[in-house]
Amino acid sequence: MGRWDGLGDVPPGWGRSVVAIGVFDGVHRGHQAIIATAVRRARELGLPVVVVTFDPHPEAVLRGVTPPVLTPLDRRVELLEDHGADEVCVLPFTQGLSALSAQEFVQSVLVDRLRAAAVVVGEDFRFGHRAAGDVAALTELGHKHDFTADGVRLVADGDTITSTRVRALLAEGAVAPAAVLLGRPHRVEGEVVHGAARGRELLGFPTANMDLTPYAAVPGDGVYAGWLSHVAPVAGRESRWPAAISVGTNPTFDGAERTVEAYALDRDDLELYGAHMAVEFTEHIRGQERFDRLDDLIVAMRRDVDRCREILSA
Repeated sequence: MGRWDGLGDVPPGWGRSVVAIGVFDGVHRGHQAIIATAVRRARELGLPVVVVTFDPHPEAVLRGVTPPVLTPLDRRVELLEDHGADEVCVLPFTQGLSALSAQEFVQSVLVDRLRAAAVVVGEDFRFGHRAAGDVAALTELGHKHDFTADGVRLVADGDTITSTRVRALLAEGAVAPAAVLLGRPHRVEGEVVHGAARGRELLGFPTANMDLTPYAAVPGDGVYAGWLSHVAPVAGRESRWPAAISVGTNPTFDGAERTVEAYALDRDDLELYGAHMAVEFTEHIRGQERFDRLDDLIVAMRRDVDRCREILSA
Protein backbone atom coordinates (compact mmCIF):
# COMPACT_ATOMS: atom_id res chain seq x y z
CA MET A 1 0.00 0.00 0.00
CA GLY A 2 1.17 3.52 -0.74
CA ARG A 3 0.27 7.18 -0.88
CA TRP A 4 0.64 9.42 -3.90
CA ASP A 5 0.70 13.17 -3.27
CA GLY A 6 -0.63 14.35 -6.60
CA LEU A 7 -0.75 12.75 -10.03
CA GLY A 8 2.99 13.25 -10.43
CA ASP A 9 3.56 10.47 -7.89
CA VAL A 10 1.71 7.89 -9.98
CA PRO A 11 4.40 5.42 -11.10
CA PRO A 12 5.34 5.43 -14.79
CA GLY A 13 3.64 2.61 -16.63
CA TRP A 14 0.87 2.31 -14.04
CA GLY A 15 -1.65 -0.26 -15.27
CA ARG A 16 -5.41 -0.22 -15.11
CA SER A 17 -7.18 0.15 -11.80
CA VAL A 18 -10.51 0.54 -10.04
CA VAL A 19 -10.83 4.11 -8.77
CA ALA A 20 -12.99 5.41 -5.91
CA ILE A 21 -13.31 9.21 -5.69
CA GLY A 22 -14.47 11.49 -2.90
CA VAL A 23 -13.38 13.83 -0.14
CA PHE A 24 -13.97 10.99 2.36
CA ASP A 25 -13.68 13.23 5.42
CA GLY A 26 -14.49 10.93 8.32
CA VAL A 27 -14.30 7.75 6.25
CA HIS A 28 -17.73 7.03 7.75
CA ARG A 29 -19.86 3.97 7.03
CA GLY A 30 -21.28 5.57 3.89
CA HIS A 31 -17.76 6.13 2.57
CA GLN A 32 -16.92 2.60 3.59
CA ALA A 33 -19.76 1.37 1.36
CA ILE A 34 -18.15 3.16 -1.61
CA ILE A 35 -14.77 1.60 -0.93
CA ALA A 36 -16.29 -1.85 -0.37
CA THR A 37 -17.98 -1.60 -3.77
CA ALA A 38 -14.66 -0.63 -5.35
CA VAL A 39 -12.93 -3.55 -3.66
CA ARG A 40 -15.54 -5.98 -4.99
CA ARG A 41 -15.16 -4.61 -8.52
CA ALA A 42 -11.39 -4.81 -8.24
CA ARG A 43 -11.53 -8.45 -7.20
CA GLU A 44 -13.81 -9.24 -10.13
CA LEU A 45 -11.39 -7.58 -12.53
CA GLY A 46 -8.15 -8.61 -10.83
CA LEU A 47 -7.04 -4.98 -10.48
CA PRO A 48 -5.78 -2.74 -7.65
CA VAL A 49 -7.97 -0.18 -5.90
CA VAL A 50 -6.92 3.48 -6.03
CA VAL A 51 -8.82 5.86 -3.75
CA VAL A 52 -8.68 9.52 -4.79
CA THR A 53 -9.20 12.09 -2.05
CA PHE A 54 -8.73 15.85 -1.98
CA ASP A 55 -6.74 18.22 0.22
CA PRO A 56 -7.58 20.86 1.28
CA HIS A 57 -11.33 20.38 1.54
CA PRO A 58 -12.99 21.71 -1.64
CA GLU A 59 -15.18 24.06 0.42
CA ALA A 60 -12.05 25.86 1.63
CA VAL A 61 -11.10 26.71 -1.97
CA LEU A 62 -14.52 27.25 -3.49
CA ARG A 63 -16.16 29.16 -0.61
CA GLY A 64 -13.29 30.18 1.63
CA VAL A 65 -14.69 28.24 4.59
CA THR A 66 -13.15 25.03 5.93
CA PRO A 67 -15.73 22.76 7.57
CA PRO A 68 -14.76 21.08 10.86
CA VAL A 69 -12.38 18.29 9.87
CA LEU A 70 -13.42 14.81 11.02
CA THR A 71 -10.16 13.15 9.99
CA PRO A 72 -6.87 14.95 9.39
CA LEU A 73 -5.24 13.90 6.13
CA ASP A 74 -2.76 11.34 7.50
CA ARG A 75 -5.51 9.67 9.52
CA ARG A 76 -7.85 9.69 6.51
CA VAL A 77 -5.22 7.95 4.36
CA GLU A 78 -4.66 5.38 7.10
CA LEU A 79 -8.38 4.61 7.34
CA LEU A 80 -8.78 4.39 3.56
CA GLU A 81 -5.97 1.83 3.47
CA ASP A 82 -7.55 -0.07 6.38
CA HIS A 83 -10.78 -0.37 4.37
CA GLY A 84 -9.16 -1.76 1.26
CA ALA A 85 -7.32 0.91 -0.75
CA ASP A 86 -4.18 -0.42 -2.38
CA GLU A 87 -3.08 3.14 -3.18
CA VAL A 88 -4.38 6.51 -1.99
CA CYS A 89 -3.93 9.45 -4.36
CA VAL A 90 -4.17 12.81 -2.58
CA LEU A 91 -5.11 15.41 -5.17
CA PRO A 92 -4.33 19.02 -4.19
CA PHE A 93 -7.65 20.83 -4.58
CA THR A 94 -6.81 24.11 -6.28
CA GLN A 95 -8.63 26.76 -8.29
CA GLY A 96 -7.00 25.20 -11.34
CA LEU A 97 -8.42 21.78 -10.57
CA SER A 98 -11.86 23.25 -9.89
CA ALA A 99 -11.76 25.03 -13.28
CA LEU A 100 -11.41 21.77 -15.23
CA SER A 101 -14.51 20.73 -17.14
CA ALA A 102 -15.99 17.32 -16.39
CA GLN A 103 -14.42 15.98 -19.59
CA GLU A 104 -11.02 17.48 -18.73
CA PHE A 105 -11.11 16.03 -15.20
CA VAL A 106 -11.92 12.56 -16.50
CA GLN A 107 -9.25 12.77 -19.20
CA SER A 108 -6.42 14.10 -17.03
CA VAL A 109 -7.11 12.15 -13.82
CA LEU A 110 -9.01 8.96 -14.64
CA VAL A 111 -7.84 8.18 -18.16
CA ASP A 112 -4.32 9.54 -18.63
CA ARG A 113 -2.92 8.90 -15.12
CA LEU A 114 -4.97 6.31 -13.23
CA ARG A 115 -6.14 4.34 -16.28
CA ALA A 116 -9.49 3.57 -14.71
CA ALA A 117 -11.32 0.40 -15.71
CA ALA A 118 -14.09 1.15 -13.21
CA VAL A 119 -14.96 4.23 -11.15
CA VAL A 120 -16.97 4.19 -7.93
CA VAL A 121 -18.40 7.33 -6.31
CA GLY A 122 -21.23 8.36 -4.02
CA GLU A 123 -24.59 8.73 -5.73
CA ASP A 124 -24.51 12.51 -5.14
CA PHE A 125 -20.94 12.94 -6.46
CA ARG A 126 -20.35 16.11 -8.48
CA PHE A 127 -17.23 17.05 -10.42
CA GLY A 128 -15.91 19.46 -13.01
CA HIS A 129 -16.27 23.23 -13.27
CA ARG A 130 -19.27 24.53 -11.31
CA ALA A 131 -20.00 20.91 -10.33
CA ALA A 132 -21.48 20.32 -13.78
CA GLY A 133 -20.69 16.60 -13.80
CA ASP A 134 -22.73 13.95 -11.99
CA VAL A 135 -22.94 10.15 -12.01
CA ALA A 136 -24.89 10.18 -15.28
CA ALA A 137 -22.19 12.31 -16.92
CA LEU A 138 -19.50 10.06 -15.48
CA THR A 139 -21.27 7.02 -16.91
CA GLU A 140 -21.51 8.65 -20.34
CA LEU A 141 -17.83 9.59 -20.28
CA GLY A 142 -17.04 6.06 -19.19
CA HIS A 143 -18.64 4.69 -22.34
CA LYS A 144 -16.32 6.94 -24.34
CA HIS A 145 -13.17 6.09 -22.37
CA ASP A 146 -13.77 2.40 -21.63
CA PHE A 147 -14.58 2.43 -17.91
CA THR A 148 -17.73 1.68 -15.94
CA ALA A 149 -19.19 4.04 -13.34
CA ASP A 150 -21.11 3.15 -10.18
CA GLY A 151 -22.91 5.62 -7.91
CA VAL A 152 -23.27 4.14 -4.44
CA ARG A 153 -25.86 5.18 -1.88
CA LEU A 154 -24.24 6.37 1.35
CA VAL A 155 -26.33 4.03 3.45
CA ALA A 156 -25.60 1.63 6.31
CA ASP A 157 -28.34 -0.40 8.00
CA GLY A 158 -30.90 1.61 6.03
CA ASP A 159 -29.56 4.90 7.38
CA THR A 160 -28.23 7.65 5.08
CA ILE A 161 -24.88 8.92 6.33
CA THR A 162 -23.09 12.15 5.49
CA SER A 163 -20.10 13.97 6.95
CA THR A 164 -22.37 16.97 7.56
CA ARG A 165 -24.65 14.85 9.71
CA VAL A 166 -21.70 13.51 11.72
CA ARG A 167 -20.43 17.06 12.30
CA ALA A 168 -23.87 18.15 13.53
CA LEU A 169 -24.03 15.30 16.05
CA LEU A 170 -20.55 16.11 17.34
CA ALA A 171 -21.42 19.79 17.74
CA GLU A 172 -24.30 18.68 19.98
CA GLY A 173 -21.98 16.46 22.03
CA ALA A 174 -23.74 13.34 20.73
CA VAL A 175 -20.54 11.34 20.36
CA ALA A 176 -22.13 7.91 20.77
CA PRO A 177 -24.60 8.38 17.85
CA ALA A 178 -21.75 9.88 15.81
CA ALA A 179 -19.68 6.76 16.49
CA VAL A 180 -22.48 4.61 15.07
CA LEU A 181 -22.32 6.56 11.79
CA LEU A 182 -18.52 6.55 11.72
CA GLY A 183 -18.19 2.88 12.63
CA ARG A 184 -15.75 3.85 15.44
CA PRO A 185 -15.41 6.56 18.09
CA HIS A 186 -14.65 10.04 16.82
CA ARG A 187 -11.09 11.12 17.52
CA VAL A 188 -9.07 14.32 17.53
CA GLU A 189 -5.30 14.49 17.68
CA GLY A 190 -2.46 16.88 18.29
CA GLU A 191 0.57 17.64 20.40
CA VAL A 192 0.42 17.70 24.20
CA VAL A 193 1.39 21.18 25.36
CA HIS A 194 1.76 22.95 28.69
CA GLY A 195 -1.45 24.45 30.03
CA ALA A 196 -2.31 26.26 33.26
CA ALA A 197 -1.25 23.17 35.30
CA ARG A 198 -4.39 23.44 37.45
CA GLY A 199 -5.19 19.77 36.91
CA ARG A 200 -2.02 18.52 38.57
CA GLU A 201 -1.35 21.26 41.11
CA LEU A 202 -4.82 22.39 42.15
CA LEU A 203 -7.38 19.73 41.31
CA GLY A 204 -5.51 16.44 41.65
CA PHE A 205 -6.27 15.31 38.09
CA PRO A 206 -3.25 15.91 35.79
CA THR A 207 -4.44 16.35 32.21
CA ALA A 208 -2.91 16.25 28.77
CA ASN A 209 -3.69 19.62 27.19
CA MET A 210 -4.04 19.18 23.41
CA ASP A 211 -2.86 21.52 20.66
CA LEU A 212 -5.12 20.06 18.00
CA THR A 213 -4.62 19.72 14.26
CA PRO A 214 -6.12 22.65 12.30
CA TYR A 215 -9.92 22.86 11.97
CA ALA A 216 -10.47 19.71 14.07
CA ALA A 217 -14.13 18.77 14.61
CA VAL A 218 -14.24 19.10 18.38
CA PRO A 219 -17.40 17.87 20.13
CA GLY A 220 -19.59 20.32 22.01
CA ASP A 221 -18.47 21.61 25.40
CA GLY A 222 -18.75 19.12 28.23
CA VAL A 223 -17.20 16.08 29.88
CA TYR A 224 -16.76 12.79 28.05
CA ALA A 225 -15.57 9.26 28.66
CA GLY A 226 -13.01 8.09 26.13
CA TRP A 227 -9.43 7.10 25.47
CA LEU A 228 -6.05 8.80 25.31
CA SER A 229 -3.43 7.17 23.11
CA HIS A 230 -0.23 7.72 21.18
CA VAL A 231 -0.85 8.29 17.46
CA ALA A 232 2.27 6.25 16.66
CA PRO A 233 2.55 3.69 19.49
CA VAL A 234 5.85 1.99 20.17
CA ALA A 235 5.74 -1.81 20.30
CA GLY A 236 6.08 -3.13 23.82
CA ARG A 237 5.20 0.15 25.51
CA GLU A 238 1.94 1.12 27.15
CA SER A 239 0.32 3.58 24.78
CA ARG A 240 -3.44 3.75 25.42
CA TRP A 241 -5.35 4.69 28.55
CA PRO A 242 -9.02 5.10 29.55
CA ALA A 243 -9.65 8.80 30.06
CA ALA A 244 -11.98 11.50 31.29
CA ILE A 245 -12.04 14.30 28.71
CA SER A 246 -13.00 17.92 29.21
CA VAL A 247 -13.96 20.20 26.32
CA GLY A 248 -14.63 23.87 26.91
CA THR A 249 -13.41 27.17 28.30
CA ASN A 250 -13.01 26.23 32.01
CA PRO A 251 -15.69 28.72 33.13
CA THR A 252 -14.96 28.15 36.84
CA PHE A 253 -11.63 29.87 36.18
CA ASP A 254 -13.11 32.47 33.80
CA GLY A 255 -11.36 30.89 30.84
CA ALA A 256 -11.78 32.32 27.36
CA GLU A 257 -9.93 29.85 25.15
CA ARG A 258 -11.63 26.58 24.24
CA THR A 259 -9.46 23.58 25.13
CA VAL A 260 -9.48 19.79 25.01
CA GLU A 261 -7.90 18.13 28.03
CA ALA A 262 -7.71 14.41 28.83
CA TYR A 263 -7.02 12.79 32.21
CA ALA A 264 -5.73 9.22 31.97
CA LEU A 265 -7.70 7.52 34.73
CA ASP A 266 -5.72 6.87 37.92
CA ARG A 267 -2.42 7.90 36.32
CA ASP A 268 -0.29 10.74 37.59
CA ASP A 269 3.04 9.38 36.32
CA LEU A 270 2.72 9.98 32.57
CA GLU A 271 5.11 12.41 30.87
CA LEU A 272 3.44 13.26 27.58
CA TYR A 273 4.57 16.81 26.78
CA GLY A 274 5.53 17.09 23.14
CA ALA A 275 3.99 13.72 22.23
CA HIS A 276 1.53 13.45 19.33
CA MET A 277 -1.57 11.99 20.94
CA ALA A 278 -5.12 11.05 20.01
CA VAL A 279 -8.28 11.50 22.08
CA GLU A 280 -11.27 9.27 21.31
CA PHE A 281 -14.76 10.23 22.52
CA THR A 282 -16.94 7.34 23.68
CA GLU A 283 -19.81 8.81 25.69
CA HIS A 284 -21.07 12.21 26.85
CA ILE A 285 -21.12 12.51 30.65
CA ARG A 286 -22.42 16.03 31.28
CA GLY A 287 -22.38 19.55 29.91
CA GLN A 288 -19.92 22.26 30.84
CA GLU A 289 -20.68 23.88 34.21
CA ARG A 290 -19.42 26.80 36.23
CA PHE A 291 -18.84 26.13 39.94
CA ASP A 292 -18.77 28.88 42.56
CA ARG A 293 -16.46 26.92 44.87
CA LEU A 294 -13.35 24.95 43.98
CA ASP A 295 -14.41 22.10 46.27
CA ASP A 296 -17.64 21.71 44.31
CA LEU A 297 -15.66 21.39 41.08
CA ILE A 298 -13.40 18.72 42.60
CA VAL A 299 -16.42 16.74 43.84
CA ALA A 300 -17.94 16.91 40.34
CA MET A 301 -14.67 15.82 38.75
CA ARG A 302 -14.41 12.83 41.07
CA ARG A 303 -17.94 11.89 40.13
CA ASP A 304 -17.09 12.29 36.43
CA VAL A 305 -14.02 10.07 36.79
CA ASP A 306 -16.04 7.38 38.58
CA ARG A 307 -18.61 7.47 35.77
CA CYS A 308 -15.91 7.26 33.09
CA ARG A 309 -14.29 4.33 34.86
CA GLU A 310 -17.64 2.55 34.98
CA ILE A 311 -18.33 3.13 31.28
CA LEU A 312 -14.87 2.28 29.99
CA SER A 313 -14.41 -0.86 32.08
CA ALA A 314 -17.57 -2.39 30.57
